[in-house]
Amino acid sequence: MAPQGNPLQRLVRRAASSIGRRFGDPDALAAQMAAMLRHFEIDVVLDVGANTGQYGLSLRSGGYSQRIVSFEPLKAAHARLTSRAARDPRWTVHPRCAVGNTLGHVDINVAQNSVSSSIRPMLPAHYEAAPESQFVATERVDLITLDSVYGQYCSAGNRVWLKIDTQGFEKEVLDGAVVASPAIRAVQLELSLVPLYEGQSLWEYFLSRMQREGYELWAFIPGFSDLRTGRSLQVDVVFARPA
Repeated sequence: MAPQGNPLQRLVRRAASSIGRRFGDPDALAAQMAAMLRHFEIDVVLDVGANTGQYGLSLRSGGYSQRIVSFEPLKAAHARLTSRAARDPRWTVHPRCAVGNTLGHVDINVAQNSVSSSIRPMLPAHYEAAPESQFVATERVDLITLDSVYGQYCSAGNRVWLKIDTQGFEKEVLDGAVVASPAIRAVQLELSLVPLYEGQSLWEYFLSRMQREGYELWAFIPGFSDLRTGRSLQVDVVFARPA
C-alpha cells in the first residue's frame, strides 16, 4: 500500500469521498477489497460503471496488481478514466458504452455529480438526499452486453471479479453476462435498499437471484446514505462462489 500522504493515496481519498455521502475509511475498504481479491485469486476485474476510475485507483491503492477492464458511458468521465488508466499497462478501458442485456443504443441521464448518472429516471428519495445528484443533461451511447465483449478480455482459466455500479441497471448487466457467468468468481453489486431509480430491482431480488446462481453473501461495504435521517439508501454487496 502506498505510504500515508502519497499523492495516489490522497487522490483515492478524494475519489472515495466524491461518491455520494459514504461512511467508512477508504484505506480500510481498500485493504478489505485487496484481501478478497487475493483470497479468490482474481486475475481480471471487470469494472462496469467505472466513472473516472475511482474504483480502479482504490484497487491499486490496496495492492491489487492484476488486470482491470473498465466500462463507462459518460463522455467526460470516460475521457478522465482513459487518461488515468493510460499510466497503468494492466488497466484497459473499453470504448465508451453502456452495458446491459441487449445490443443497440440508449440515452443516459447525466447527473450533476456524474456518479449518480443513470439510464433510469431518478426518484425523489435520491435527489432529496443528494441535491447535487439531479440530472442536468442526456447523452446517447452504444449499449453492449458483457457476453458480446467477454472474449476480448477473458479466456478459459481466468478468475474474474465483476463489479457493477450502474445506478439501477444492475439486473440488465447480469442478464447480459450468461456466457461469462461460469468464470465469475465474485460479483460486487451496488444495491439500493429503497427505490432510487424508476423500475429498478432492489436488494431482495439480488439476494435471491445470486443465491440461486450458486453465490453466497460474502461482504457488505458502506454506501450512499441520507444524512438528514441516517437511513442507508445503497450498499455494496459482494457475492462469491465457494472455492
